[in-house]
Amino acid sequence: MGRHLQRIESVPAKARPPVRRTRRRAKPSHFLFGFTAAFAFVLVTVVDPYSGATASPYFQLAGSTTDEGPAQAVLVAGSYTNTITRDGFTVTEKPKPVPVVVAVEKKRSVTAPSAAVPDPGSAQAYAYDAVAGRGWGEDQYNCLVSLWQKESGWRVNAENSSSGAYGIPQALPGSKMATAGDDWATNAGTQIEWGLSYITGRYGTPCGAWAKSQASGWY
Repeated sequence: MGRHLQRIESVPAKARPPVRRTRRRAKPSHFLFGFTAAFAFVLVTVVDPYSGATASPYFQLAGSTTDEGPAQAVLVAGSYTNTITRDGFTVTEKPKPVPVVVAVEKKRSVTAPSAAVPDPGSAQAYAYDAVAGRGWGEDQYNCLVSLWQKESGWRVNAENSSSGAYGIPQALPGSKMATAGDDWATNAGTQIEWGLSYITGRYGTPCGAWAKSQASGWY
């Protein structure tokens, strides 16, 4: 009996067939649960921790309100302000400073009294035609008349005893006017041509020379 049992126990058990494992397909409810959990996580991250209001991915328009008060206001016209209400306090972003416009004072123009109509053949008549020939207007002629009236009284032989300036334009020395003609000492036309060339090169116009004379007493 004992041998029989020992022989029976020594017989190896029949090998079991290998277990075949298969991958189970996820049920649709699992996808729905995962999507809901992800959405809830994103929703929590965009919630304001103070007011409990859900933030919007876009700024709300100015004038819109929430349960806690006015929402963020955005002005689309280039500059903007942010108004936030939290715990009863309103914080408004400081607006950009407005540039200060500095007024620039206009340069004061100097004019001279209107000159009388010059006598034909006179020195002033010659000067009137010379001024017009250079493209200047009546105002420049008026300045020239006032300037040389002050300097020499429009006299061809006017001479300054202290400085030696000579002629209608009071050239210093008078011999400078020789560049306009050899008769510089006696010819009004020669003196006027030289005087206008000097004014153009140094002051631009007779009114520019008149302004200098008014400011400093000479030109």
